[in-house]
Amino acid sequence: MSIDNTTEKQFESDIEAFFLSPAGGYTKGVDTYDPKLGFYVHILIDFIQRTQPREWARFVNQNKLEPERKFCLALDAACESQGLITVLRHGFKHRGITFHICYFQPESDLNQTAAAQYAANVTEVYRQWHYSADNNNSVDMVLVLNGIPLFAFELKNQYTGQTADHARRQWMYDRDPREICFQFDRRILAYFCVDHTDVWMTTRLADKDTYFLPFNQGSNGAGNDGGKGNPPNPNGYPTAYLWEEVFQKDSMMDILQKFIHLQVKEEKKQTQDGSEKVVRRKSLIFPRYHQLDVVRKMIADVRANGAGYNYLVQHSVGSGKSNSIAWTAYRLASLHDKDSKAIFSSVIVVTDRTVLDAQLQETIAGFDHTIGAVETIGENKNSKDLRDAINNGVRIIVTTLQKFPVIYTEVDKANGRNYAIIVDEAHSSQTGNSALKLKAALADTEEALREYAELEGKAEEELDPDDKLMREMVVHGKHKNLSFFAFTATPKDKTLELFGTEREDGCFHPFHIYSMRQAIEEGFILDVLQNYMTYDTCFKIAKTIPDNPDVPSSRAAKLIRKYQELHPYNISQKSQIIVETFMETTSKKIGGRGKMMVITSSRLAAVRYFHEVKRYIREKKYANIDVLIAFSGAVQDGDEEYTEPKLNVRADGSRISEEQTKAEFHDNFNVLIVAEKYQTGFDEPLLHTMIVDKKLKGVKAVQTLSRLNRTCPGKTDTFVLDFVNKQEDILEAFQPFYQETYLQQEVNVDLIYQTQQELRGFAIYSDDDIAAFSKVYFAKGGQSNNMGKMTSVLLPVASRYNQKNEEEKYQFRRQLRSLIKWYSYVSQVVRMFDKELHQEFVFCSYLLKLLPPTSGDPIDLEGKLKLEFYKLQKTFDGAIALQPDTKGVYEPAKLKGAMGLEQDEPLDEIIQKINERYKGNFTDGDRVLLTALKAKLMSDKKLANIARTSDPQIFTESIFPKAFGDAAMESYAESQDTYTTLFEDQGKYNAIMAALAEVIYREMRKQH
Repeated sequence: MSIDNTTEKQFESDIEAFFLSPAGGYTKGVDTYDPKLGFYVHILIDFIQRTQPREWARFVNQNKLEPERKFCLALDAACESQGLITVLRHGFKHRGITFHICYFQPESDLNQTAAAQYAANVTEVYRQWHYSADNNNSVDMVLVLNGIPLFAFELKNQYTGQTADHARRQWMYDRDPREICFQFDRRILAYFCVDHTDVWMTTRLADKDTYFLPFNQGSNGAGNDGGKGNPPNPNGYPTAYLWEEVFQKDSMMDILQKFIHLQVKEEKKQTQDGSEKVVRRKSLIFPRYHQLDVVRKMIADVRANGAGYNYLVQHSVGSGKSNSIAWTAYRLASLHDKDSKAIFSSVIVVTDRTVLDAQLQETIAGFDHTIGAVETIGENKNSKDLRDAINNGVRIIVTTLQKFPVIYTEVDKANGRNYAIIVDEAHSSQTGNSALKLKAALADTEEALREYAELEGKAEEELDPDDKLMREMVVHGKHKNLSFFAFTATPKDKTLELFGTEREDGCFHPFHIYSMRQAIEEGFILDVLQNYMTYDTCFKIAKTIPDNPDVPSSRAAKLIRKYQELHPYNISQKSQIIVETFMETTSKKIGGRGKMMVITSSRLAAVRYFHEVKRYIREKKYANIDVLIAFSGAVQDGDEEYTEPKLNVRADGSRISEEQTKAEFHDNFNVLIVAEKYQTGFDEPLLHTMIVDKKLKGVKAVQTLSRLNRTCPGKTDTFVLDFVNKQEDILEAFQPFYQETYLQQEVNVDLIYQTQQELRGFAIYSDDDIAAFSKVYFAKGGQSNNMGKMTSVLLPVASRYNQKNEEEKYQFRRQLRSLIKWYSYVSQVVRMFDKELHQEFVFCSYLLKLLPPTSGDPIDLEGKLKLEFYKLQKTFDGAIALQPDTKGVYEPAKLKGAMGLEQDEPLDEIIQKINERYKGNFTDGDRVLLTALKAKLMSDKKLANIARTSDPQIFTESIFPKAFGDAAMESYAESQDTYTTLFEDQGKYNAIMAALAEVIYREMRKQH
């Protein structure tokens, strides 16, 4: 290319050349634009005359003078009152005459009239569009549909020293938003800034306040793992996707019909006299590139392969997930096969978010009046409403997962009916009982029945339709009539195996990715790890009683830690830091509107923090800091019982109900102290600061801290002050979800038999017990008629359980829960048809409900401990840097067996060991590590024999180090998270080894 043709004009010509090609689908515009009417009048009138001659004749009959001009004025009035996007989709009425100003592509090729109407559309491209009657300014390029300008482009060429930034400034400062063509939703629907490498867009011009969004694919292409920007294009410009894909004629028409969405939000605004008024704010949502891409790719895959496949969408917070789900639901509900038959009977959106319900309703109503209303089975409706909606074939149903267990037997047989199930925030809830009941309600089990009959050596018609065991098992595994579309920012290993795409190497990957890294780099969310401060709590606890009782070590250690956490001195010291942090940092952020959330470890801790924070504010006489608390149920502290509404009071003395807390926090308060509430799904853009006084791990850490990442005008950063977690713990939690997360290989389902054997080791139940229970449970008539008999069969088993000591009971229940949980998961993934195991699963599920819960003998440490030493010290202050181009990898999931029985140790010894080694850095993880290592070593029979016959010095110095090393390495292989710190700190390794050697030697000799 010579230097002469690297001008902006060449860039324009290259884009125009594609638009004018057969693939592009446009013609070169030759009409003259009327800037006062806002149309290419001749093209518009010609389209109406050709496609609606009878309506035009009626119009002319009513408007004999200047009918063309009057038609333009009538159309403009409709655009002004209803919005152009509504008029494009649904037409408009004038004096009883209905006009359509464009026609959309029919769903199938069978409708020849609709196909001919679609072909009658005139799509044109104009260069150097002179849009104003008041000046000679021009826009580089405009796309026009039937004489109506819809999409405008300012094109810049880096080789002339101009970039998309210059185009943004041009739209902001050189284009008057009062021009008829630039008024919101009246003509131009979206404005683009394009250079060779970047694209930006907006749907509303507002002078200097115009807000542009990036419209790029991502550094590795759409749906792939990466950061911001666009990848190189071997066939041309890196931004060529904009004209070759997005605005290719059929794609552009599809976006007009099925994507662009008018959103109306109500906001409270303060007037000059201090009163509030509600303002309705309209915005046009043009799909971001990854949203357009994921919806189209999933729809194309379903169209090609039909029902029965699963899709996992790993889209970060800030990806616009609610809109992506709404578009997916609408497209799936209107999707037809080649014979014009709907592919899915119903699309079922499983969510707990009321915001999504409202958005779905509004979005879909804007697209299509023919698809019918979205039916939301909310709190005001019951499970029977869900059953009726499914049986009646309602096109889109929004419900919670919890409603399925009630109605799963009452849904009409699914033969020949396919269902699309969209899962909002796909997590472990999808592997439990409710998820199995969803499948039981909707699965077409014909294929599974054939497989079962084959295994039984019977013809299908020989199977007993009332065989309950068979009916439960044929629901397991995947089914050809169910397609799952799961959306999450933080996929767990089980989520990946259930919904991910299996590759040839056996790995499970998301179907589509919009990573946290890309969302941060594109500015859609803030990086919450940029300003992170950690504190360490150093403490020493003393015993105040002369005797030295033996108490279970791990539970005692937990109680001692809790004593320290709830100690008034600890609460008061941290409360001072909380309030001063708010005054010095939070209160000065987001134009003085910044808010803080305090994450506590328990409801009791939350209540005590609430009182102490308020006491300190009163003592300091601070103004403009107002505190709320959020927790469920009631909390007893001494003689007083507290609830959330009892503590939360407005300035006028009125109480705030739990339903009002969120709105009150947004409008009138600025500090929210929480225990378990509002750590997920809470969206408050003004939240700037988070105080963490609770151990956070994995997905929970990411979800909790991500409450801070929402953007809003004036918000440029966030701040986290963490009293409990280390910098490396938080990095370890976030890193796997920064980019793509995938699973190395499927779970070894046979490991469940290991859990089964370990349960049998407790000798609490036998095959005979399972057989007796199954005979009653699987009898015709169902458990409702046999509940008393079921309890009678389980009673002797419960009696054997009650004869065990408290620690054995605890471990048995733990293992029982493990088998139930893992079988529920495994049966979602594969269809094993293991009758005996399924019967044992049902037996265990009912047995667990019947057994009284136990937390072990109560350990009474009341009044026996005192805090002798306490110090808070800052250990980290800065940015926790996530590593780019690092994928999160799950190793195959493991079934966890029960830990060995906990031994009692003298209270003195436990306290001394905690204080000696861990003063200042003792964590909950270290307690788990100690208890598990000790249990593993105590179960080593060979080591026990040596301990009984050897000298203590020989045992601790020569024998024990190898056994300890082997146990530590084995434990590390099972759980790297827990044991990494052991190998990072040689001092810690040696201290733990020495402490355990002494205790284990003594206890092994005691057993002899």
